[in-house]
Amino acid sequence: MRVVGILPEDAPDPRVEWAENLKRMPIPVLGLVPQPSLEDTDLVSLNSAMGEHGYSEMTASITYTLWRNPDDRSDPVNLADLDEETRRSIEEVPPWPRPPWLIEQVERMRYPQLWEAVRTTWHREPSERSSVQSLLADHVNYILMNQYRQELWPGANPWDQHAPIITGRMVNGHARTVVNGVDVPGAEVDTDPFVYGVGARFTGGVVTAVLPRTELKWIQVRFATRG
Repeated sequence: MRVVGILPEDAPDPRVEWAENLKRMPIPVLGLVPQPSLEDTDLVSLNSAMGEHGYSEMTASITYTLWRNPDDRSDPVNLADLDEETRRSIEEVPPWPRPPWLIEQVERMRYPQLWEAVRTTWHREPSERSSVQSLLADHVNYILMNQYRQELWPGANPWDQHAPIITGRMVNGHARTVVNGVDVPGAEVDTDPFVYGVGARFTGGVVTAVLPRTELKWIQVRFATRG
């Protein structure tokens, strides 16, 4: 969640509007199965595109907070590895009152965030772009370019790169995953050193997940309809 400028203390929580926007999604939104190590705090963004017949596609993206020791949230193992600038921005309290939801989000920055980890994508018309392989490759590239810039392009702008890191041809289209308790055909990216990606088609759309390899041991990689 990015907030710009000074907000009044009574500024509305943007998650309320996001939840209202999600009602436009023509299909159910999927996430990872409920589990102690992942907290869904309603950070679900919706992106859409329009065509001559209305919405042509929609994508809902879920961000989770990761708890490596969910039984004791005060355990230092739960803390994220923060740079000095981020740590200072959390510790410094401004001289003006802030909305409670903003204070909550700032405090949550102390812990690892699985940013836009799960996507549910709907297309009005099927095409090569709407295939599981294509959508999974897009999701992996998006996470790499936004979350692993320094590791992949130290001192450079990843958006200047002309070739995608992962293409649809590099996706294993013969993998399996679980959606709502059922083992289903899926696709997988298991070759990248930084992230693991998996996805599947379900009735009406495609679900994909892109997760940091360093955190996989804490996560059950299975999908379920988000409640």
